[in-house]
Amino acid sequence: MGQVYTVAVLVGSLRKASINRKVANALAELAPASLTLEIVEIGELALYNEDIDVDPPAAYKAFRDQLRASDAVLFVTPEYNRSVPGVLKNAIDVGSRPYGQSSFAGKPGAVISVSPGAVGGFGANHHLRQSLVFLDVPCMQQPEAYVGGAATLFDEHDKLSEKTRPFLQSFIDSYAAWVARHLG
Repeated sequence: MGQVYTVAVLVGSLRKASINRKVANALAELAPASLTLEIVEIGELALYNEDIDVDPPAAYKAFRDQLRASDAVLFVTPEYNRSVPGVLKNAIDVGSRPYGQSSFAGKPGAVISVSPGAVGGFGANHHLRQSLVFLDVPCMQQPEAYVGGAATLFDEHDKLSEKTRPFLQSFIDSYAAWVARHLG
């Protein structure tokens, strides 16, 4: 077997029944053998504050360590007010600090946005990509992944719909190739 890359997955929704988390879990199941996807929890991170970063809280340290230990990063996010949820932006801020010591730098990334609306979180997806440029995360350009109609992605037993599976499979396969190209 070839190289296996660990992917830190950041889910921008904290809701217990989060469709974004379900999509992240589906991607982990669909991932080729070259990728191991691990959700890195972001809900316990205190709001970023440079003052408390002098002696970082344990949650900051654990989060940064998980990011540093990963080879790549995948963002699965809903859209709030045409942008990413505050909890995801906070995680990005925590992971990118202290200045000059970003835990994201150089890790190949991708963004998939999931929304109940028809536009599929286009605004959040592109807003997040702006931050990734600054973070030095080479972001996969194609296939773009704006998943609308989120209520129809899973059945009542949380099984991925057969109409969605081919798109998610194509996305994760393309991402695996993207990661291998940047790290191989």
